[in-house]
Amino acid sequence: QVQLVESGGGLVQAGGSLRLSCTASLRTSSSNAMGWFRQAPGKEREFVAAISGSGATTYYADSVLGRFTISRANAKNTVFLQMNSLELEDTAVYYCAARYTSGPARGRAEYAYWGQGTQVTVSS
Repeated sequence: QVQLVESGGGLVQAGGSLRLSCTASLRTSSSNAMGWFRQAPGKEREFVAAISGSGATTYYADSVLGRFTISRANAKNTVFLQMNSLELEDTAVYYCAARYTSGPARGRAEYAYWGQGTQVTVSS
């Protein structure tokens, strides 16, 4: 069983930055793609970003492209989400997820393991 723990959420003003981290209980290797999703109140959980096992390939939702950056440090079992130029619409609970395979994916059903989430609130 893989456990994922997110951290780094908080309250930030619009235009500001936050860096989320996701640490896995087991070693994350080049065989495991990782992703970030988010869920705002009253909305479906949506894809934000994903990264391949090697880190060479990344996917982003159109709404965050150019503002968010996903990266990983396999030696530290950690995946990061750097969020810049935050907007009010970015307010949500952010979830980290892991796949069994190395290729990144955008669909929730593609991910086998999920963290508990970390709250990000952007204020005006």
